[in-house]
Amino acid sequence: MPTPYELTHAGDRYFDGLVDKFSRSLYQAPRGELRLAMLDYLLPQMLRLDQQSVLDIGGGLGQQAAWFAERGHSVTMAEPSIDMLDYARQWHREAKGLPHEAIRYVNAPLQALIDETPGPWPMITCHAVLEWLGDPRAAIAVLADLLAPGGQLSLMVFNRDALRFSNAVKGNLEKALSDRLEGMGKRQRLTPISPVTHAQIEAWGAENQLVITEVAGIRVFQDYLRHPPASDGERETLLALEKQYCRLDPHWRLGRYLLYTLTKSEAVQ
Repeated sequence: MPTPYELTHAGDRYFDGLVDKFSRSLYQAPRGELRLAMLDYLLPQMLRLDQQSVLDIGGGLGQQAAWFAERGHSVTMAEPSIDMLDYARQWHREAKGLPHEAIRYVNAPLQALIDETPGPWPMITCHAVLEWLGDPRAAIAVLADLLAPGGQLSLMVFNRDALRFSNAVKGNLEKALSDRLEGMGKRQRLTPISPVTHAQIEAWGAENQLVITEVAGIRVFQDYLRHPPASDGERETLLALEKQYCRLDPHWRLGRYLLYTLTKSEAVQ
């Protein structure tokens, strides 16, 4: 295991020791709440949901695994951080009331899942994982190998173009101009080490016979607001704005996250 707050030998970032920070700073904060609300809104539109088995890769604190389990899917949640996995297991049982058999837990990184959970899987979710890997391009090949012909991959990535724009808005002009956007993966900083672009997802998907069938932006407007919403009414208006434009070009392209459905060709065996 890597030293807490350091990269692994493969150049990946795990999150042991950061459960409290994730829970407090991400999911109990407005940006995390909006992200989950947008996923709740978009996933039924972007995926064919037939209670099929789901492999949730890099499941973190377990929100996405719970979302699918509550809708009748058999879920396997893989997560390399044992701290995260333990939190998710307890939260699923105590807060969500899910039965033990609803979710299977696997303590393993994405690269090990060919052996640990070979599938093939009719549906895979991989949300906010690629940007924490040293080689996100290689990860797409692993995801394609795990996916069944005709299967769906729900992929969410941290958008490099949005990160550049956000830095410019904040006045970090030299950083934006030089494109020095990657985090270092050290200590408790949560700037992704490998933010990716839409063009990269298009290219890497094509290399692995994965076709983008749906795309949306998550947090298209929120991160650029000069003043965050100060009331429930303003938060509801922001959510309505995000929903209205999250799938419209050019707005989706500046979402802090890009959400994709990629489908594997039925002809690929």
